[in-house]
Amino acid sequence: MFVQKIFYNVSHGFESCGRKIIYMAEFDTSHVKSIVLLGHAGCGKTTLAECMLFEAGLITRRGSIAEKNTTGDYHELEQERGNSIFSKLMHTKWRGYKINIIDTPGYDDFCGEVLSALRVADTGVMLLNAAMGVEVGTDVIWEYTEKFKTPMIFAVNKLDHEQSDFDRTVSEAKNHFGSKVLVVQYPRQQGTGFHEIIDVLTMRMYSFKDAGGKPEKLPIPDDEKAKADELHRELIEAIASNDEGLMEKYFDKGELDEDEMKTGLKKSMINHDLFPLFCISAEKNMGSGRLMGFIDNVCPSANEMPAQKTKSGETLTCDEKGPACIFIYKTVNEPHVGDLSFFKVYSGTVKSGMELENETTGVTEKLNQLFLVEGNKRVAVNELAAGDIGATLKLKNTHVNNTLHIKGKNYELVNIEFPPANMTVAVETVKKGEEEKLSQALHQLREEDATLVVEVSQELHQTLIHCQGDMHLAVAKWKIEHLHKLEIKFIKPRIPYRETIRKMAESNYRHKKQSGGAGQFGEVFMRIEPWHEGMPEPAGLNVRARDTYPLDWGGNLVFYN
Repeated sequence: MFVQKIFYNVSHGFESCGRKIIYMAEFDTSHVKSIVLLGHAGCGKTTLAECMLFEAGLITRRGSIAEKNTTGDYHELEQERGNSIFSKLMHTKWRGYKINIIDTPGYDDFCGEVLSALRVADTGVMLLNAAMGVEVGTDVIWEYTEKFKTPMIFAVNKLDHEQSDFDRTVSEAKNHFGSKVLVVQYPRQQGTGFHEIIDVLTMRMYSFKDAGGKPEKLPIPDDEKAKADELHRELIEAIASNDEGLMEKYFDKGELDEDEMKTGLKKSMINHDLFPLFCISAEKNMGSGRLMGFIDNVCPSANEMPAQKTKSGETLTCDEKGPACIFIYKTVNEPHVGDLSFFKVYSGTVKSGMELENETTGVTEKLNQLFLVEGNKRVAVNELAAGDIGATLKLKNTHVNNTLHIKGKNYELVNIEFPPANMTVAVETVKKGEEEKLSQALHQLREEDATLVVEVSQELHQTLIHCQGDMHLAVAKWKIEHLHKLEIKFIKPRIPYRETIRKMAESNYRHKKQSGGAGQFGEVFMRIEPWHEGMPEPAGLNVRARDTYPLDWGGNLVFYN
């Protein structure tokens, strides 16, 4: 049962483009599921998120990319470009469960947004475009999911497209991601006439009307029975093969019931052994409700996932009654408000007004306000339990990858590892005298995006931006010019030329001094020549010895009295 502690407040709702966000209940750890929507750009992630909010009744009208009024893509730049650039946190409620939804961009230039979302999600939903198959961005993102070992669901989207090809898409998925990809649903027909889905887990057919939404549950037609039975058997065998107990039941009965299959699927997903595949049309809102039901009933909660390991090797169990501990995975600067820090509660229950210690900086931070986030809207809450995701404002000295915990502990969770930059440019202001403002703007960009690195080069006398690609750079320029009101230009970095030896030269020096008493005499022979790859080091010398003392022609140390 979810916790019956509900804070309904009319002031917490809002109207925007005909949609109303409704405040929700607080949930205990076992009834919170956190998912991240993944996939190549244009595969329908934002549209699916909109369907999920609509199906749960949290919005009264679905927005669209074309109309620029979706809950997720609210940023002016995203509406201008027509695709997601930043990860967005949303939440919905479905049949007694809370589902945190993180919508991510599909271009690899914004990989930092994907990595931070994967760090805190309990399940990934990888969307495949039925008209395009497995695309380049899908492969790139898959490598990240393998690193985190995130339980994964595949959702074949755009089955209503006239060029959709479900069988080809599934075949490509199996070729790219292995035989662990397991068909749970398939379309009875695809293309412009798509409106029926065969589900081989529940062994029902879901039939949708033209407007989509809630389907009619029907028996599987006779002409599809043989195919459905075969896929059902393959599903059972795949589930049983990953669990000895279920394997014995399967051998004894020749069948597994639906609850046993769900239990086996959850275990297999946690172990990264199986990846269930579903059918949807996000554009026409077909299949999203069934997908949400699967997330509720089968996908793991945070307390069912392996416990977190701290940097010191301790185990941190996801328990709402444990010591409070949160991890900052994202920071956004909001005009007139300040920094909004997004976090996941990995242990305990955090409450408004609670003081937590930052393990990295040693600063004690007070959580003055806690929020649930719905795109660009915030809803104040009193507390968040372990496994939940929320946000807070105006932390004094806390950044991405910081761990905050109750005093007396020394928890520090493993950081998100962001990839190195792929390109470098120099940046300067068009108007002289605005260098300080540019420095402040770049500092803020760095706070929000760990994959963008700023370097002030003393050698080149230039400010350098190291980034992931042209799109990444274009977004940085837009932010500086539109949010910080600075006109800038990018130029090529200077080349740090250095002098070197170009040809061989020889010299010698004789030291002779006689002023009474013991005399001084020494003679040095020296040869310098260019270094080349594979040149042997002088025998028996390390670099320090070679650089400190003279050598004879054989490369040996020479000492003179």
